[in-house]
Amino acid sequence: MAINDDKRVIIFDTTLRDGEQALQSSLSPKQKLQIAMILDQLGVDVIEAGFPISSPGDMEAVRLIGQNLKNATVCGLSRAVDKDIDACYEAMKGLDHYRIHTFIATSDIHVQDKLKKSFDDVVEMAVRAVTRARKYTDDVEFSCEDAGRTPIDHLCRTVEAAIKAGATTVNIPDTVGYTLPYEFGNIIKNLFDRVPNIDKAVISVHCHNDLGMATANSLTALQNGARQIEVAVNGLGERAGNCSLEEVAMTIKTRSEYMGGLYTGIVSTNIARASQVVAGVCNEPVPPHKAIVGSNAFAHSSGIHQDGVLKNRSTYEIITPESVGFKENNLHMTARSGRHMIKSCLANLGYDESTYDLDDVYARFLKLADRKGQVFDYDLEALLFFSPDKEEETQFELESLNVISGGKNVIPTASVRLKIGKRTRTESGTGNGPVDAVFNCITRLTGIRCELTNYVIAAKGSGMNAQGQVDVDVMYQGRQYHGKGLSTDVIESSALALIHACNSIYRARIIADEKLENKEK
Repeated sequence: MAINDDKRVIIFDTTLRDGEQALQSSLSPKQKLQIAMILDQLGVDVIEAGFPISSPGDMEAVRLIGQNLKNATVCGLSRAVDKDIDACYEAMKGLDHYRIHTFIATSDIHVQDKLKKSFDDVVEMAVRAVTRARKYTDDVEFSCEDAGRTPIDHLCRTVEAAIKAGATTVNIPDTVGYTLPYEFGNIIKNLFDRVPNIDKAVISVHCHNDLGMATANSLTALQNGARQIEVAVNGLGERAGNCSLEEVAMTIKTRSEYMGGLYTGIVSTNIARASQVVAGVCNEPVPPHKAIVGSNAFAHSSGIHQDGVLKNRSTYEIITPESVGFKENNLHMTARSGRHMIKSCLANLGYDESTYDLDDVYARFLKLADRKGQVFDYDLEALLFFSPDKEEETQFELESLNVISGGKNVIPTASVRLKIGKRTRTESGTGNGPVDAVFNCITRLTGIRCELTNYVIAAKGSGMNAQGQVDVDVMYQGRQYHGKGLSTDVIESSALALIHACNSIYRARIIADEKLENKEK
């Protein structure tokens, strides 16, 4: 890859290779291609698509991805072994451009206890591997596995030999996430000071997160001369994971001046989408507090923070949600929210302050927030239309349910009895599972046809007496509603959650009708 701008940081993505190694099951070639196309649109420079020698599936994935990429360079990984390097060539031959990435361990513990060779043997194998790879392509990367624990003299010798043999990129991995930022930065600085031909190759880093230092180590390496960072979307990777693509890209963008004007080719507004696709395909949900892409990354619950954000977003947001592809920040209404937050939310719903008593609404809001934990916009709106003695009234209430879960040649079936106002009605139905069958019954009983957009089960407590909490989000007439249910029976929890959401929808419909009547008057 010919990038001659000294300020340009090359982003090498290993989600499909190192990231996949952390998954419970391997990705299919089609799944890998789906992620690769997203990475290509994201602006990644090099995509390490797999380890061709490891399986026919990986061989096919590397080939398929190489044939479909529009901008990024495809890369295959190999040990410093002839057959591995040849497999990379077989996977990518015929392409206009591709990279072979070969590696061997250089730390004493790996050389002596894993490889059981002398260090001279290791250097010889490294040179042989790079030389063989150069016969196939002029884009060859060499990695000194466990460089973070390699004696600096050995590391300098290996890097010099690899570059002399033809490596155009030399990677310095902190394979076990052992080093601290100052320490790792010094390793890179020493290489630039002591390796005479280091200007002939791009120096890369591949940092793991075992001590939580992956991003910090990678950025420190950039400040000391490295110009390629190896990353994974959502920080996926062996053990505690790899350096996170989104963290590196947004830190370089946000702190460009401090980073000496460095920049990447990442299209930051595509970050959220890439994160969501990788999480979905890999079945690895993003932790809520994950930097940049977690659901809580742009959420504000503290009244002080909410007040600041409403006045000037920069008070508590150093980057905007829109800059990484999210629609907006998320101001959670909880008992910690202040009057400014409640007033702002009601204004967004179309209510002028002169039409309600803010002190009264806020006092009732706090009581509701203490009971519910989180209050939603439709809950807040209900405080304006329902008197305090009516706030807890519900239209739909579960009386009983019976479920046949299904099995071989058995269709999941449910029978649900609801109290609807002063009447009681029963409905039976089937579904593609027991929860679906219950939901179908509730939909028919309530007459509320909504779209389920999110369904989450979480255990509350431990052991046999633990309760299952179900949270659902449903979409009804363009508005999202939340429901929560708690029971030792997760099917019952699911029913309670949907009924909770239906009650919120019912109350919202009453409010909508009243607003329409008032408007007509």
